[in-house]
Amino acid sequence: MSDPKSYHMSSDEFKKWGYAVIDWIADYHETIESRPVRARVKPGEIREKFSPHPPISGEPFDRILEDMETIILPGITHWQSPSFFAFFPANVSGPSILGELLSSGIGVQGMIWATSPACTELETHLMDWLVSMLDLPPKYISTGSGGGVIQDSASSAALCALLAAREEATKQVSNHTGCTMPLACYASSQAHSSIEKAVRIAGIGSDNLRIVEVDSSFAMIPADLERKMRRDCEEGIQPFFVVATIGTTSSNAMDPLRKIGSICRDMGVWLHVDAAMSGTAAVCPEFRFLFDGLELADSFCFNPHKWMFTNFDCDCFFVARKASLIHALSILPEYLRNRASQTGEVIDYRDWQIPLGRRFRALKLWCVIRHYGIEGIRFHVRKHVDLAQRFAKWVNESDDFELTAPVPLNLVCFRHVNGDDFNQELLDTLNNSGDLYITHTRLEEHLTLRLCVGQTNTELSHIEHAWDLIQKTAFDLVRKSR
Repeated sequence: MSDPKSYHMSSDEFKKWGYAVIDWIADYHETIESRPVRARVKPGEIREKFSPHPPISGEPFDRILEDMETIILPGITHWQSPSFFAFFPANVSGPSILGELLSSGIGVQGMIWATSPACTELETHLMDWLVSMLDLPPKYISTGSGGGVIQDSASSAALCALLAAREEATKQVSNHTGCTMPLACYASSQAHSSIEKAVRIAGIGSDNLRIVEVDSSFAMIPADLERKMRRDCEEGIQPFFVVATIGTTSSNAMDPLRKIGSICRDMGVWLHVDAAMSGTAAVCPEFRFLFDGLELADSFCFNPHKWMFTNFDCDCFFVARKASLIHALSILPEYLRNRASQTGEVIDYRDWQIPLGRRFRALKLWCVIRHYGIEGIRFHVRKHVDLAQRFAKWVNESDDFELTAPVPLNLVCFRHVNGDDFNQELLDTLNNSGDLYITHTRLEEHLTLRLCVGQTNTELSHIEHAWDLIQKTAFDLVRKSR
């Protein structure tokens, strides 16, 4: 009698197709510049190519790879293209891909120390490495009252910080009774949309999010922050949470941390610093002046999945008082009780985040840092900043274009002098060309183009090509309109 079919992929099959997938990924990266940067499909076009029903019998893996090439890739916007200048980058690198593969291969669920000690201890050690690499305040080191944890994104980090701040402000009762006292939080008009989402989720309410005015460089005005906070106090509303941004999404504006931090310290308010994109810049000593005053913050986050060559998702979130975060998020059912946790000698990261389960994200970042070293990461960050500064210089020297915001790091905000409609047409024409991808924002009510230099493999030739294409396209549009 023959053995029953297992339906599993055998070890030999896994090796065969594992090599094939690695080859496919390597070939994809080698040929990525030949593909249009932005996907050229209509809504529903990809789904039309799929079978309406799942397969009854399993299919050979070569057919899956074939569909990957013919169905999936045409619907992919190529974030890893060196001509991807849109939004902020979501980078990968060889070491991060291999680290993710290792994580997937061992399939760890690292919710508590006991479920895989190495998952927890590598993460803790890695986060302490980052305190040193970025010269962060010592209070964020795990051996003290604070510590760090890897979240999925800066959005989750903001929510966790806000929940911890809410519990401190309500003297640890709002998790039990609901938030009944009037609380207010504060962020500039340029802060990320995740802040308002966090306010909604936490039960504070959008009406209690105060929008602080910004100056001509789009940075928060501390005097307006203090004015709004004191007005709330006079009206019986308790200020409890402030978000300062180092590198806003629209313009890469830098909020003045020291002045904001001093106000928060005087009024006993939690200060969270969102440095999602720009935090990686602190690996270079010459950019650390942007983080002056960070020692006054109660929490801080940045995304290695943006500019540290580590694939999404990977946000590094630090708190000065881990007890406040744990108290806000910890629930202990009987099935999670264990001797290691009860000793208090281990970290259970389930208490530092919203979900219970967690992947072994630290492996990919560990692989990146060990492969590049500090000097390798610094080299690429400096190169990206230099390329952006060159582009900004070309814009500034042009009679047809103008800079619309300062360029402290690697994001250039600019526009053609012919007005919003022209800039919209220019943006659409450029992106439809497939040769590059840039995005837009609005600054002082005017449509502004954004070019962010941060993709892993972007070189000077790609910046030069982008500028040539932007100028030529603008010239052709002006000529066509006459």
